[in-house]
Amino acid sequence: MKKQYFLLILSLFLISDSLFAQDHSDHSNSLLGAEQIFGLLEMPFLAIALVFSFLTATKLKGGKFGSGMTLLAWGFVVMALGHLHMQIAHIFNYNIFKNIFGNTMGNYIWFIALILTWGLSALGFYKIYKASKI
Repeated sequence: MKKQYFLLILSLFLISDSLFAQDHSDHSNSLLGAEQIFGLLEMPFLAIALVFSFLTATKLKGGKFGSGMTLLAWGFVVMALGHLHMQIAHIFNYNIFKNIFGNTMGNYIWFIALILTWGLSALGFYKIYKASKI
């Protein structure tokens, strides 16, 4: 049984390695590469995380746990929008922030979005941690 798992993992590793060894130019053809496909596969999981984080925050009805979960949920919203932005930039070679706000301001807005995601998540986890120490 272990031998079959080892062979399966080895063959998947070799297949993925050969896929990445082929053409690394992201926008040279109209087909999506493995990197783009794996990037798109994360989007439904981000949507599921968003839905369940808001459902959990709603069920907790405020309070210490609920307010922490709400902050986490909003951090997930910013993260999901950032991941959607990254996929659009990688697949279509269109950077939304830079095209709307310019090169410099687009970079600053992207940086602010990163800090906002980390800050909301950290504050949410901290509130949940503090509430669990009752």
